[in-house]
Amino acid sequence: MEGYAFFRSPQTIAYGRNSFETIGLEAALKGKKALIVSDKVIEELGFIEKCQKLLSKVDVQSVVYTGVSTEPTDIFVGEALSLFQKEQCDLIISLGGGSCIDTAKAVAVLAKNGGYIGDYIGAKKVANQGVIPHIAVPTTAGTGSEATDVTIITNTMTEVKMMVKQPSFMPTVAIVDPILTVSSPQHVTSATGIDALSHAIEAYLSKRAHPMTDTMALSAMNLIVNNILPAYEDGANIDAREAMALGALQAGLAFSNASVCLVHGMSRPIGALFHVPHGYSNAMLLPAVLEYSKEACMDRLADLGRIFAPNREMMNNEEAANVALLAVKNLCLKLNIPNLSEWGIDKEKFESVVSKMAEDALASGSPGNNPKVPTKTEIEQLYHVCYKYDFSNEEKVGN
Repeated sequence: MEGYAFFRSPQTIAYGRNSFETIGLEAALKGKKALIVSDKVIEELGFIEKCQKLLSKVDVQSVVYTGVSTEPTDIFVGEALSLFQKEQCDLIISLGGGSCIDTAKAVAVLAKNGGYIGDYIGAKKVANQGVIPHIAVPTTAGTGSEATDVTIITNTMTEVKMMVKQPSFMPTVAIVDPILTVSSPQHVTSATGIDALSHAIEAYLSKRAHPMTDTMALSAMNLIVNNILPAYEDGANIDAREAMALGALQAGLAFSNASVCLVHGMSRPIGALFHVPHGYSNAMLLPAVLEYSKEACMDRLADLGRIFAPNREMMNNEEAANVALLAVKNLCLKLNIPNLSEWGIDKEKFESVVSKMAEDALASGSPGNNPKVPTKTEIEQLYHVCYKYDFSNEEKVGN
């Protein structure tokens, strides 16, 4: 490669079965009183109570914010920050899915640097005053947010998903315990799993990819492709759950350093305007965007095709790339991924905001990393294709 690249990660990563048991030891190194950012589902599962017991064993006090009820918003950030300040905490623990982790990332930065989370977009404001230590504990295998320096927060006034990326948003510690993901229901397993696959694929296809991210992305794709259906079909399959958790972690490390591309750029406006969970909106877009991009990334798509079909050794790159496209479609079909219409998005309302969504997608910067960089018109056309996309169509794909 020409030039140089950066690879950023949490200071400490603990992963594997029962790694959650280490949270007290890690917390005691970072602070005396923790704000636990979570949600009601995690509370009902008993994970928050267990976390507090592990903290109390090492004399770390804790208070809990469980207001995260949708994908993260500036309202959740404000509420959690107020509680953090009121209780004079010095440590943050996020326990849950990507929404909880992203909310906690914003609090960790704002508590030291002030302002509104939107101020940090595009480094208009830089978090140069340090951050509150943040221990991220995912309970799903998908977002990889525990290992990224990105947070996505919805501005509730403008209905825009704000993507903020700065090194200070990277969690201090990531604890990835696959046992915590066993409780994920089937629809969450599919949505978060395809989200992780989207991260790995886009990190590998990104114009900003480099050897370190390629290593993580390829490993993640292999783990996810071979374990997502077993985890979906049998949630108690701990081997598949462990592989998915590791794959999601590696995909997070990959895309945090290589960035994502057109799928994510188009996905965020769908989530902001129609409240489609991020994993689903990625999955709804992934096959069509890969078809659009194919000619510009044939060799790399071929690598994905060979992961899906390792026994077909004689395929040339175009054949392997087509295998990848068909396999992704088939995977979405088996995971019961709906298209935008099947999700229930009103066609008239959708048509009325396609132009705005295309503008917002381009403004995010992610489409610029795509192997084939789209125009606004092309993004609008892709939205129309995805509205009634047929995952069962197995005709030859690509241009």
